[in-house]
Amino acid sequence: MEHQDVVTVIGVGAGGWPGLSGTARRTLASADVVFGAARQLDLLPGEVVAARRVRWPSPLVPALPGLIGAERGQRVCVLASGDPMFHGIGSTLVRLFGADRIRVVPHPSSVSLAAARLGWDLAAVDVVSLVTAPVETLGRLINPGRRILVLSAGAATPAAVAALLADRGHGTASMTVLEQLGGPGERAVTGAADGWALPEGDPLNIVAVECGDGPELPIVPGLPDDRYEGDGQLTKREVRAVTLAALAPAPGRLLWDVGAGSGSIGIEWMRAHPSCRAVAIESSAERAATVTANAAALGVPGLRVVHGRAPEALDGLPEPDTIFIGGGLTRDGVLDRCLAALRPGGRLVANAVTVESEAVLAAAYAKLGGELSRITVQRGSPVGGFTGWRSFMPVTIWSVTR
Repeated sequence: MEHQDVVTVIGVGAGGWPGLSGTARRTLASADVVFGAARQLDLLPGEVVAARRVRWPSPLVPALPGLIGAERGQRVCVLASGDPMFHGIGSTLVRLFGADRIRVVPHPSSVSLAAARLGWDLAAVDVVSLVTAPVETLGRLINPGRRILVLSAGAATPAAVAALLADRGHGTASMTVLEQLGGPGERAVTGAADGWALPEGDPLNIVAVECGDGPELPIVPGLPDDRYEGDGQLTKREVRAVTLAALAPAPGRLLWDVGAGSGSIGIEWMRAHPSCRAVAIESSAERAATVTANAAALGVPGLRVVHGRAPEALDGLPEPDTIFIGGGLTRDGVLDRCLAALRPGGRLVANAVTVESEAVLAAAYAKLGGELSRITVQRGSPVGGFTGWRSFMPVTIWSVTR
């Protein structure tokens, strides 16, 4: 794109042309070319908008630079659903071309319209998009009393949401499916998640969920051990909480979980914030499959699982901000390869329970410094008719910043 070329992104609601502002109408009426989905383009009156109309191809994002770049010198408009900067193409275009090349004329988002219809305080509502994400992503947000707005991928999404809620013990949750918000065909249907049997409706919908009674899922690190399936290769919850504190998750950061076991560290890293990402590296095929299953069950199906043995399995992975080594410390090259992979300012945390792995950490601490600690966990358990303390193996934790 030339510097003077500006693409105008116009948000369009289900109400179509009558619901657009004067600015949006005038911009479209003077455009040379308009890009959009077929449904959006069909909303424009031909007697007013004479621009050439181009339907988006699939896949879209790889084609955008070529499509927009081919229109140099033209007055270009792009149609978006609702607010283009809320899970919309406006954000994608800004990322590709820069904010100075993109002008946005927003429309109320479906989330804003849903909150207005329901009388919900939008600041106290969780929002999740299932447009491109698996339905299991919703699991991270389900808790008693919570209100959640779900951006649907289509007509089948409400039934998938109901099934997930029921499967997670929240079958009493109330669901309201709001279709064609802001349009002449707007309607709402309500029912309980358990036994949801309403037929598929309009694909343009948003699902409002009010969680009732059901199991709680804490938001802080250290989920109960029984929330994880596996063969016993699990960082116990007390050690996990301390380890996550040392790892210090922050929004947008990428973690390598080397020797993932049941996947608990990578999973709780990603649960810390929706933008946290993680790659779990596990040499056992059975455990790798378990990591994938645990991640889906705990609301972070986006966890990437790599089946392979470090250090070879680390080749080609994206540069990490933080690395956790929970297994493989005594394998030649693992620690050195991980340290070399860290970006400047990145953090590495490693746990050891054997004498041999402790020796590796002691040598690394002597050479590189950092922090070295050891924790022991004891849990009360029955001893005859009394209660005694049962000790787990002590865990040595080393953390260092590059």
